[in-house]
Amino acid sequence: MIEPVFTFLPCRTLEVTGKSRLQFPEGGPAWLVVFGAWCALFASLGIMNTMGAFEEYISTHQLKDYDVSSVGWIFSLYAFLTFGVGLFVGPLFDKYGARWLILSGSLLVVLTEYGCHWFWHFIFVFSVLGGVGSALVFSPSITVIGHYFSRRRGIATGIATIGGAVGGIIFPLILQLLIPRIGFVWATKIITLISMVLCAFSNIFIKGRITLGRTSSARRDLRILAHPTFALTVLGVFLLEFALFVPLTYINPYCISKGFAPSFYSLVLPVLNVGSLFGRLLPGYLADKYGRFNAAIVAIILTVISVLGVWLPFGETKAGIVIFALMFGLGSGSKISLTPVCIGQLCNVENYGRCYSTCFSIVSLGCLSGVPIAGKILDVSGGGNFNGLVIFVGCCHAGGLLAFGLTGGKKKWNVYISYGVVL
Repeated sequence: MIEPVFTFLPCRTLEVTGKSRLQFPEGGPAWLVVFGAWCALFASLGIMNTMGAFEEYISTHQLKDYDVSSVGWIFSLYAFLTFGVGLFVGPLFDKYGARWLILSGSLLVVLTEYGCHWFWHFIFVFSVLGGVGSALVFSPSITVIGHYFSRRRGIATGIATIGGAVGGIIFPLILQLLIPRIGFVWATKIITLISMVLCAFSNIFIKGRITLGRTSSARRDLRILAHPTFALTVLGVFLLEFALFVPLTYINPYCISKGFAPSFYSLVLPVLNVGSLFGRLLPGYLADKYGRFNAAIVAIILTVISVLGVWLPFGETKAGIVIFALMFGLGSGSKISLTPVCIGQLCNVENYGRCYSTCFSIVSLGCLSGVPIAGKILDVSGGGNFNGLVIFVGCCHAGGLLAFGLTGGKKKWNVYISYGVVL
């Protein structure tokens, strides 16, 4: 049995050696694969980006007798499984390709039922089944783009991940418009129908192009964490994702505590996802031109400013919360689109799925605990004071910024030299 050989080289060396072995289409029919990934991420990450709307409803209806931190476990477990199961999905993708992973994940995503009534029901159906289904769809949809694009991987990945942002705009609006008319259960059934159509398109167009072969191993291999640059990158992503879902989950309760009308706060999450839409596309284009790690660092700086410079001092005003939502969406949206290309820049394309999934399986531990910890901070502060929660989010992003900056520390913080533009 052939064990994978991981190669971590500076960007220029890696790409030059890669070109001699493998040609990337960089366009043409490869854009159909991007479209398939867009559909898959619309159905999977779209639900993840709607967690705030789900949390706001079920915490005041089905689970109104539970405290905030307990309800938060439903959504943190969902995020944990979406990323954590990737530890197993990535090696399988490298060995066998995307076909059966996408198909089985699509079935679970479509079969997930949102009309639950009890806490354990939400945990099993929404968190476990939905989280595993999203994992089977999410990881292959991201990493398969690396099979078709190298020089334009940033913009291609950015376009695909826009699907999740569009889902985060459409799904909350569906809930807002249809729950008063047809109820929560039927509103979520319409979301399921949309997801079914999108998953069908993803199964048609997503096709893996490179595999390690049936003689290779599909086992997990954590030896890749021994490389300092990869380990620092994983640490940075961990800290960013540790706090990412806190605003997505608690932005509606925050607005309610400040006395904003439902007609206003129900639009804040879609506004955040509008910012995220541009945050996934624009940094991807800039990353291909000026360097992937450079673009990531600039996006993290914008996120820190949005939290500590806008949300904390001005979040009690409508203008402040709208500006925060747009800035946070613009900065945080890049995490989904730039993390894969940063990881892909540190390994051979044949091991792309394994390396990317290993990163996010570790990150998933932060997703599991981040929302409940934030909920506990909120409970301790009396439920109405969100300052501790906001500072927690800002500090996590500042730590992620430091970790990403240290990846270029040997070059005096000049990440462009360390991980420069792919020519």
